[in-house]
Amino acid sequence: MARDKIKNLIILSGSGSTPSRKNDSYWNSRDIPWLKTDQIGEYKIFDTNEYISQKAFDECSMKIYPAGSVSIAMYGEGKTRGSVSMLAAPMATNQACFTFVIDDKKINSKYVYYYLKNQYDNLRQLSSGVRKNLNADIIKNVEINYPQSRSQQDAIACVLGSIDDKIALNKKAIISLESIAKTLYDYWFVQFDFPDANGTPYKTSGGKMEWNETLSREIPAGWKVRRIKDVLSVVTGKEDANFATMNGKFKFFTCSDDVLKCDIAAFDGNAVLLAGNGNFNVKHYTGKFNAYQRTYVLIPNDNNLYGVLYLSVLRMVDTLTKHSTGSIVKFITKGDVEDIKILEQPNKELYSKINVLMDKIEKLQEENERLTGIRDFLLPMLMNGQVTFCQ
Repeated sequence: MARDKIKNLIILSGSGSTPSRKNDSYWNSRDIPWLKTDQIGEYKIFDTNEYISQKAFDECSMKIYPAGSVSIAMYGEGKTRGSVSMLAAPMATNQACFTFVIDDKKINSKYVYYYLKNQYDNLRQLSSGVRKNLNADIIKNVEINYPQSRSQQDAIACVLGSIDDKIALNKKAIISLESIAKTLYDYWFVQFDFPDANGTPYKTSGGKMEWNETLSREIPAGWKVRRIKDVLSVVTGKEDANFATMNGKFKFFTCSDDVLKCDIAAFDGNAVLLAGNGNFNVKHYTGKFNAYQRTYVLIPNDNNLYGVLYLSVLRMVDTLTKHSTGSIVKFITKGDVEDIKILEQPNKELYSKINVLMDKIEKLQEENERLTGIRDFLLPMLMNGQVTFCQ
């Protein structure tokens, strides 16, 4: 194995800046993608959450880093600091991102990415100052061990990259399927243009409608409006955050976006999980699991309602959060959840079509968990030279 410092393996490096938010001309056009640390941690970053104008770029002494650059979060809340990503498109960054371009003649850039990913804990321990941040000099002086054989570097990067490419592909498919499910719900259960017996949009083609007092609007003839309390018992988890374990067998749902693990399951079924506080996120899961004490667990008595329950809750989140209570920590009450409306269709054909999409999403999520486990198992062994490839 060869050893060298990052500063000897790069041809360009630096951080960025944040153009003044008070200057509208810096933010009024989507000219240049602008990266912040809250996105760093994914394998490849294809796009950013924010853009700056060409004027901001010209006046704020910024750089555009090319696709293939490696970016490290020098500081950030939670697990952000020390996270690393590769840029899949040219973009500028803020001052908290240290980004560099690898000299491809010296080393495989993707190998460098995976090496640094494997050094996450060590990078965080190198942080300095009152706020325990990383800085450019610290990162530049990090030593990288790598096979002298370029073919070995390429093989390691290829194996790990292939796994991450599949994970990324699955994530795109999940996003697409979720978008399709939301669109179908809007067409079928909000606009009521589901396919009628002739395959034409029900309401648009003159399908019979009836006035409903609960919703103060017309709904398809024969449909009923139910409240969540009519189709399930609204309960919460019983555990606190310390219930989570590192390598637990079951999923542990909290009010965080992240799903943890635990050793004991308390629930089993097709469940919708609603965070009672925090960012009020909504998740869905089928199987055995446990939940945090402020997470609402919604398991329908009729499994046919699973998909439409999830989408009904998801659609109501904005309304619920606007009416959330609490002077300091906002929270959704049990009564709020129980009062969410669900439309009951006489023949359950529409439900089944949405449930098929939900099932596909969950299968892709399960596959990504398995792939992530394989990648994380191989990563340290490949980086430490415990596993090599035949020449």
